[in-house]
Amino acid sequence: MKKAIILSSGGVDSTTCLSVAVNALGAENVSTASIFYGQKHKKELDAARAVAAYYHVPHYEFDLAQIMQYSNCSLLSHSTESIVHKSYGEQIAEKGAGKVSTYVPFRNGLMISVAASLAAGIYEEEETDIYVGAHGDAYADCSPRFLKAMREAVAVGTYGKVHLVFPFADKNKTGVVAEGLKLGTPYELTWSCYEGGDTPCGECGTCIDRAKAFAENGVEDPWNGGKG
Repeated sequence: MKKAIILSSGGVDSTTCLSVAVNALGAENVSTASIFYGQKHKKELDAARAVAAYYHVPHYEFDLAQIMQYSNCSLLSHSTESIVHKSYGEQIAEKGAGKVSTYVPFRNGLMISVAASLAAGIYEEEETDIYVGAHGDAYADCSPRFLKAMREAVAVGTYGKVHLVFPFADKNKTGVVAEGLKLGTPYELTWSCYEGGDTPCGECGTCIDRAKAFAENGVEDPWNGGKG
């Protein structure tokens, strides 16, 4: 039976990917992997653990913070920059189609590489899909062009055993949530906010996108009674 590793941030997109994989393959054939890259809080990692426990799947964690020590991305704990409290659309409109302040240098490339190596180790003899929840709303390393290039590299580098799957590359977050709602994805366990407070700030790019996605699906965000 085919296996799957889901790159899990504990957020909406990756948790929806997990529900898609479990629905397709069964929980017994699925694992999750999370990356700490030096971000300002670990709440998303706590969420990833909770989601893995909900689905009863093995969960792996890796620390790549040392690699990111040279970046001043606003998401990182050592950054001198504050996280911008505007939507991605507003930031892009102000700065053009270049990088937004929360772009972490080649983060998805690093994470995909880690997952490919993990897959080739724990599922050495089996075909394995790596699921990434990326969609192209904000970052270059979420774009279909980037993901297709990484898919080719992963396949070549693992002798054709590991395959990159990105089911939401042509969707926005509203479409991702629509898919997850059909599958009963436990969004109440997820965390999206870039800030590390007791409750989501509601003002950073990912909070704004999350609220919009649930609103456009005509449902309340189940996190914190619809207040997340």
